[in-house]
Amino acid sequence: MREGAHPGRIAAYPAQNLSHEATRAEPRPLRDEVRRKTRKSTTMEPIIQESELPEPEATRRDANVTESSRANRGWWDRNADEYQIEHGTFLGDDRFVWGPEGLDEVEAELLGPPEELKGKDILEIGAGAAQCSRWLVSQGARPVALDLSHRQLQHALRIGGNVPLVQADAGVLPFKDGSFDLACSAYGALPFVADPVLVLKEVRRVLRPGGRFVFSATHPIRWAFPDEPGPEGLSVAASYFDRTPYVEQDEQGNAVYVEHHRTIGDRVRDIVGAGLRLVDIVEPEWPAWNTQEWGGWSPLRGNLIPGTAIYVCVRD
Repeated sequence: MREGAHPGRIAAYPAQNLSHEATRAEPRPLRDEVRRKTRKSTTMEPIIQESELPEPEATRRDANVTESSRANRGWWDRNADEYQIEHGTFLGDDRFVWGPEGLDEVEAELLGPPEELKGKDILEIGAGAAQCSRWLVSQGARPVALDLSHRQLQHALRIGGNVPLVQADAGVLPFKDGSFDLACSAYGALPFVADPVLVLKEVRRVLRPGGRFVFSATHPIRWAFPDEPGPEGLSVAASYFDRTPYVEQDEQGNAVYVEHHRTIGDRVRDIVGAGLRLVDIVEPEWPAWNTQEWGGWSPLRGNLIPGTAIYVCVRD
């Protein structure tokens, strides 16, 4: 069994030994505007929620690798309960959804035909409650679900299923070279790291030759628009080319949430610079059946501008 791949428990790698971050994502503008209510989990002992803390200040400023990792680890630990309550029904317990549009891997087949997933070793990065990994198990694959947030992985344990869970940093993957046939990440890790090339190089390292890595993130064009689901979210309000990170900070100026913007060109250069080959960029259209708003995602905006970009890469 691979290092850290132990079903039924969380294999943790100490934060002090890691310098880069991997989180599950629906941030701002990606993160989904988590409603600041105090809710109690009915299945696990609740932890301090963000709603119990002073309202952070939203700003645009630099945030390095260490600050980004620390902030997002804390944010997801505080907000995992709220997130799973709010979106658990949409995500399901064992469904592989690439983003708020609802594009399902069973239809998209971006990792390959389902029948070819059987027996494959697959790493899910920024797995959250491991919904995608649980679907992969149902296809006969052997996934490992990795996330920076211990609280998100506790939800994976709550839901159950025979999925190995690893708490670790996407920039320092605790696996041997060539451990996996495939890797995937649905809104995990890449939107939140200050050094995406480092994460991509790590993914390439743990993939076997011919292995595919598919990841989704907020479509970069969304950074030019307000994060609002209604008509006010349809007018350009900022420069698409402004790469200054979005930061929420406390009264002492310490970041409590960080998200990093990369243009489409930046993403392409990052992928190529990490030694991967980009074979496709998928921009899911908003389906007629999806009437749900998800933070800044909505049928109104989704029918006019893309909300998600999915990058399909290969390790030659």
